Order: sequence, then C-alpha cells, then structure tokens
Amino acid sequence: MQEHWPHPPVRVERRGVSEAESRAANGPDWDRYADEYQATHGEFLGDAGFVWGPEGLSETEAGILGDVAGKRVLEVGSGAGQCSRWVRTQGGTSFGLDLSHRQLQHSRRLDEQTGVAVPSVLGTATDLPFAAGSFDVVFCSFGALQFVQDLELAVAETARVLSPGGRFAFSITHPTRWMFPDDPSEAGLVASQSYWDRTPYVEVDDSTGQVAYVEHHRTLGDWVSVLAAGGFTITTLLEPEWPEGHDRLWGGWSAVRGRFTPGTAIFGCTKAAPV
Repeated sequence: MQEHWPHPPVRVERRGVSEAESRAANGPDWDRYADEYQATHGEFLGDAGFVWGPEGLSETEAGILGDVAGKRVLEVGSGAGQCSRWVRTQGGTSFGLDLSHRQLQHSRRLDEQTGVAVPSVLGTATDLPFAAGSFDVVFCSFGALQFVQDLELAVAETARVLSPGGRFAFSITHPTRWMFPDDPSEAGLVASQSYWDRTPYVEVDDSTGQVAYVEHHRTLGDWVSVLAAGGFTITTLLEPEWPEGHDRLWGGWSAVRGRFTPGTAIFGCTKAAPV
C-alpha cells in the first residue's frame, strides 16, 4: 500500500485481477503519487544515485550489475531515472521505461537539472518496446515486477531484449513481509496472514468501483521457478539488514521491523547463452 497521496476513498480487497486491470490501475496511481514520492524520497534516492531499497544499500556497495561501462542498460519501472542516471555516470548507456507519465516528467526535470539525460519511454514490463537482444543489462529497483499480474510474460520480455549472457537484477518487497501488517511499528511484527496466500492486494475506488491500485505477491519459490523457467540462472540473492543509525521511515519499512526481519529481496541473474 502507498503511504499518502491525493486519492479518493478506497476499500481494500484481496482478490484476483487481470493484467489489464493491474496496468489500468497502477499507471494512474503512480501519476497521482509521483509528486509526493519524489518530494519525500528524492534526496534519499539522489538525482543520480542507485539504491536498491529503503535500507539504502547502493549498487556501488552491492555490485549486482557488474561493470556497466560500455554496456547498454535498460531500467524497467525507472521512475525519475535516478538509477539509470547513475549508470550513465559509470560509463553505461542506460534507458528508462515506466508506466507513469508523471514519473517520466520528473525524470525529464532531473535530466535538465543534472545535465545527465536518460532517454525514457512510457511502457509496461509485459510489452517492452525494444528489439530482441538490445541490452546487456536489464534491472528493476522496486518497480514494475510487483505490480504486474503476468510475471511470466514480464520475465520472458526481459529475456527477449537481453543479449545471451546478459544480466538481469531486481529488488522487491521481501516475500515474507506479506505475512505481516504493513505497519512500521511493533504491530507490524506479528504475522497475521498466510505466506502462501498469493491473492493480490487490491484497492477499489469507492466512488466508481474501479480498481485503483494492485500489488501481487509471490513466494521466494515462485520467483525462483519463474526465473529458471525463463532461462535465467540466479547468481545472487541479497536480503539487506537494516543499517545501524538509519532512522528513515518508508511505508512499512522502519528500524523497528528491520532489526528482526528482512524488508527487501534483491535477485541477480544471468541469461543462459545458447549451447
């Protein structure tokens, strides 16, 4: 669930939704939320910075993408392009893709402010508008993958646009978090629902009855299975610990919870080369 944004009253449901419903809901939702998101978290993210999640683990520390110098890189769910802009400062040629037009406007704003431009397009992870084998690296930092219903198609699209031996990396809410309330206080440490319940979290606009926000849950085993079936070999799985002295509150992420349970999972994979 998002933190705060100008949104009509909604009711929360747990039910199945289609890929079309997910897409129609989450693009406008991020358009509404983009200004507040960038105002609240922009300094933490950095105009040309790369952090994998609320814990603040940077790609400089993690090194999951490897050396990006000279590489063609795609960020799926790029938001304001902070991570892609960092890639360009490291010598890579990066491009962004996001479902939210307003987030891409923020990306253009930061392009102009920093002088480091990231060419970006409006699009979805399940239908990437790029030719096969266009990129050496595809990554997604807390964007897109949790918000698509057809994860298998999103992974297949990533594999299609990657060159053989290419790198795929992404961060998501740690799957075990779905057992707990989305609450940064002690109340968020008590398991209240089944880890194996994959029913999507859905917010419905009370005034129209339309789906306004969707988030999809998969277990760790689900992610492994989908990646393996998509032709990827998992080489990295990081579960960042909450750093000492880090007192930032970000939705359900906090020092209170971070001391006991992981909030983020970061996968690094390699696309199999043809035999």
